[in-house]
Amino acid sequence: MNATERRDHIRAMLADLKLPGALEAVDAILADVDSGSLHASQAIEHLLTAQITLRNNHRLRTAMRSSRLPTIKTLQQFDFAFQPSIRREQIESLHELAFIKRKENVIFLGPPGVGKTHLAISLAIAAAESGRRVYYGTLVGLIESLEAARAAGQLARRLRVLSHPALLIVDEIGYLPVSRDGAVLLFQLINHRYEHASTVLTSNKGFEEWGTILGDEVMAAALIDRLMHHCHVVNIRGNSYRMREHADLRLALRPRPDPGTSETTLRRRKKEIPAH
Repeated sequence: MNATERRDHIRAMLADLKLPGALEAVDAILADVDSGSLHASQAIEHLLTAQITLRNNHRLRTAMRSSRLPTIKTLQQFDFAFQPSIRREQIESLHELAFIKRKENVIFLGPPGVGKTHLAISLAIAAAESGRRVYYGTLVGLIESLEAARAAGQLARRLRVLSHPALLIVDEIGYLPVSRDGAVLLFQLINHRYEHASTVLTSNKGFEEWGTILGDEVMAAALIDRLMHHCHVVNIRGNSYRMREHADLRLALRPRPDPGTSETTLRRRKKEIPAH
């Protein structure tokens, strides 16, 4: 079998194995092998990488259609330098997804704009690329869907549907208050998923304020109890990433003191500058 016949045979085998990513990349890889820029082991690695990349992209496209993820945000895009309060090794460990295998939860706490939603979605992206089913919703959106299902006599079915994904994202707890009735529905959802599947939640409020958010201290305590039984809590303390350019602008516009300005005057002027 000559070189041309061998290439055709390799392409035929890749097609028979239904490996379109590897099939698309094989000609370029073999050309690099012929030129001496790739060793055999590297060529195999590149071939497998091409197939895995195509598979992950397909899984991600499927997940984006079914999961209602609002956008694609990956761990690689996250700016750890801007949020030094985050332990990078903890976040990277979570993205290995062992917590999903153990059916544990993750809760991101922190003020608006510090990256809670980004990290929650990046976990969903990683889970989707690994072939797991994921689903995203804001707290208000999920409660509205449960209320609509109850009104249609389909609450039990809706709870089963939302209990099935390996990873559920409940975003924006605390941005808008919910009724006690809505809190009951949320509790039912979390209770259905308890020790059966993982849930990732984000909140701009500490746990001590969840009773006010949910309109019922007892309900909030019961909810937190189930969430925290098997849970990783990530507290993020820092400035809003979205407002970083405005912070730079405030600093640039801050008046420069005259050389003879007293320290007392400088402190007074600093207090007068609005923090927004």
